[in-house]
Formats: sequence, structure tokens, C-alpha cells
Amino acid sequence: MSIRQISVFGAGAPTPYERELAEQVGRLLAEAGATLVTGGLGGVMEAASRGAAAGGGTVLAILPGEDPNGANPYATVVAATGTGHARNLAVAASGSAGIAIGHGWGTLSEIGLARKIGRPVVVLVGPELEGLYRAETAEQAVHLALSLSA
Repeated sequence: MSIRQISVFGAGAPTPYERELAEQVGRLLAEAGATLVTGGLGGVMEAASRGAAAGGGTVLAILPGEDPNGANPYATVVAATGTGHARNLAVAASGSAGIAIGHGWGTLSEIGLARKIGRPVVVLVGPELEGLYRAETAEQAVHLALSLSA
């Protein structure tokens, strides 16, 4: 059995455009039967989770804190790690591929960790670095992430 989990990395304070992309990505992942993995908080994480929930999908929220009640309201499974920023490794490792939406140090750390452990990363909005895949639309990002994770 192949586990289809895709991690979404993104800004805690996204632009409206980034928020819309994240919601579309979450919905498309759910419709494709993939589990969404996020850091479980607000911003891009919450928008993607909202989209996945609307699409009838499963949302795995990997929290930095110790309280599972700290997850956004769209999480269906919560892991409270108590590890702070170190939880970014768990987010990166729990998906067979990642999709990045937005800029920021947390997002960049998740991208770097994902690449370090050999996970492909598709960037919708974010850094242009060697070894990353680019997508222009949510549809392209989800299709590419799913094909790279197969």
C-alpha cells in the first residue's frame, strides 16, 4: 500500500493570493485522495486545511506545541510535538512531496529540510533555488507533487 501524503509549507501571514492558492491546493489534494500535511496553525496552513476539509479530505496537523487543541479547526488528525520549530522536520518528512506557497524563514526551513531528506518540492510562490520544481497554478502544483511522489 502506498501512502499518499503531501506536505504544504507556507507563510503564517499570507497575501490574499497565497491564501487562495493554498485553499485550492488543499481542495485538489483531497479530491485526488491524498492526505494534506501541514504545521497545523494559521495562514497558508489553515487555508490549505480549509480547502482539504471542503474537499472531504484528511488533514494531518503537526503542531509545534504540546496542546493538540492548538490546531486550526480543519485538522482531522493532530500530532502535538512539543518541539517548537523542530516540528518542521516532521512536516517535511511526513509528506512524500511538498508544495511551498509563500516566503518566510519557516517556509524556507521546511523546503530545505524536505530537500535534505530527498523529498521533491514544488514552489507556487517562493524562492527560486536549484532543485525545486515550479508551478504557475494550484492544479499544476498538485499534479506535479503527486506525480513526483509516486
